[in-house]
Amino acid sequence: MAKDFAKSFYNSSAWKKCRGSYVETKQGLCERCREPGNIVHHIEYLTPYNINNPDVTLNHENLELLCATCHQHEHYLRNSPTVEGVMFDEQGNLIKRDAPPF
Repeated sequence: MAKDFAKSFYNSSAWKKCRGSYVETKQGLCERCREPGNIVHHIEYLTPYNINNPDVTLNHENLELLCATCHQHEHYLRNSPTVEGVMFDEQGNLIKRDAPPF
C-alpha cells in the first residue's frame, strides 16, 4: 500500500501513463523471474523529498516490473533482520539454505 505522501502521485495521470508504457516495454513479465509482473517498482525508493522529482518518479531507468513474490522479496526480505541464505538446523546451528527460486 502506498504511503500517505505518495498516494496522490500514484493516482496521477502522469504515473498511470508512465506505468502503462513501462509495463508494455517489458511485455508484462517480471524482470527477475520472468513470471507475469503486475507491480512497477521504483529502484530508488520514493521519499517525501524526491516524490516531486520526475527524474526519480517517472524515469523508466528507475523502474522495474516485478511479480508480487519478487516485490515482496525486495521490500520485506531485503529489510528483514534475518540473513537470507541461512537457517538453523535441528541442533540450533547456523547452516546454509538452498538458494531461493528467484
